[in-house]
Amino acid sequence: MGTFDKVIERAGQHHGGREAVLAQARNAHGVKNLSKVPADRLLSTMTRCMFNAGFNWKVIEAKWDGFEAAFEGFDPAKLAFFGDEMMGDLVSDERIVRNGQKIKATLENARMVAEIEQNEGGFGHFLASWPADDQTGLMATLNKRGSRLGGATAQYFLRFCGWDAWITSGDMCAALKREGVLDKPAATSKGDLAKVQAAVNGWHGESGLPRATISRLLALSTG
Repeated sequence: MGTFDKVIERAGQHHGGREAVLAQARNAHGVKNLSKVPADRLLSTMTRCMFNAGFNWKVIEAKWDGFEAAFEGFDPAKLAFFGDEMMGDLVSDERIVRNGQKIKATLENARMVAEIEQNEGGFGHFLASWPADDQTGLMATLNKRGSRLGGATAQYFLRFCGWDAWITSGDMCAALKREGVLDKPAATSKGDLAKVQAAVNGWHGESGLPRATISRLLALSTG
């Protein structure tokens, strides 16, 4: 595994130089205080990432106002309490994508968020308090406690909600293979994800850059 400065140099060669690529790789989704983000906005982001998986993102975006209305503004306490009663209406609601499994998962995730809100100091606090060097542990916890939050869905949720997250995109994994971190241009196992985590943590310690920026620069370094 080479130095991260070499990765930045390579990315800059493809994207207008060092300063230009560092600006391009900035995490536009970062927030100053994740613990202050309301639980309904976090559940909304989680649900959007879940519905995006396997769908055309533009379709979900075009319907999102309808999602917000159908799911009562993603108030986790309300959805947790009334979820079972709402299920029948939601699966026939034309304002949303009527995927029964994902609707059911949204209601189950609302229960998870409501439980954490009540018992663990708030869902935003829960996320913000998780160590930044253990994204794999946070992903595993969300997958275990929630529904349909495995694989890339959890990674995109963490990035888009403001957590400093890496995303194992095809370009990032191709760069990690080039750097000798992965044996193949994909991270499909717990062992692969552990290697990604260790490499990103190492480069973070070396460069001082946010992990999301490191992820973006790796992807940009492929061309």
